[in-house]
Amino acid sequence: MNNQEQPVFFGKEQAAGYDQRWTKLAPIRDALHLLLRIRLSELPDDAQVLCVGVGTGAELLYLAQAFPQWSFTLVEPSKPMLDICRQRAEEDGITSRCTFHEGYLDSLPLSLPFDAATCLLVSQFIMQPEERRAFFGQMSNQLRPGGYLVSADLSSGASDSAYKDLFEVWFQMQRFNGMLEEGIEKMRQAYGRNVAVSALREIEALIASNGFDAPVLFFQAFLIRAWYARRTT
Repeated sequence: MNNQEQPVFFGKEQAAGYDQRWTKLAPIRDALHLLLRIRLSELPDDAQVLCVGVGTGAELLYLAQAFPQWSFTLVEPSKPMLDICRQRAEEDGITSRCTFHEGYLDSLPLSLPFDAATCLLVSQFIMQPEERRAFFGQMSNQLRPGGYLVSADLSSGASDSAYKDLFEVWFQMQRFNGMLEEGIEKMRQAYGRNVAVSALREIEALIASNGFDAPVLFFQAFLIRAWYARRTT
């Protein structure tokens, strides 16, 4: 992703209210984090983990508490979001274990290969297939052979009928979360224009074509699906 070509979706106002906005839906995040922890539990005690699109740092704080010797490199293009992440890391006393990178993945220098990378609800903002393919390739290049990628994205599923049903339940969930009809309509218009809701197999093919073994689907919550894959050894 190129800094000049890709918009920053989360400005200061959006960042300030981001965590509070999703409070009612926190059980979905918590379930994903639990499974993420279990999947990555076999990493070395001193693992190096890359968090791409870390936002305000939810997965960072969870993993840092669960694995107190891990170190993290945090990539986030939105300065307001990264500022909150940095503040939360300071409050939790884990700043010394963190490297903060304000920018996109393509501007992160190659270093010692990472043991794992997380990319939760990020690649869906890359609308062009070739750019999205390159994005997964950049994460693959940063991983050691056998290293794990855990990626979550919005996905339309395996059939049109299932997608239509899930799409409407997804908006029921947004209403439960307090979103007004005006906001829901804006979200409807954004999907397919600013946010990709790709077919299940398309996402799996993007991952597998970039030096990863076949991805394994391990989580679903309505339109949110998550996979893990290992960099080909």
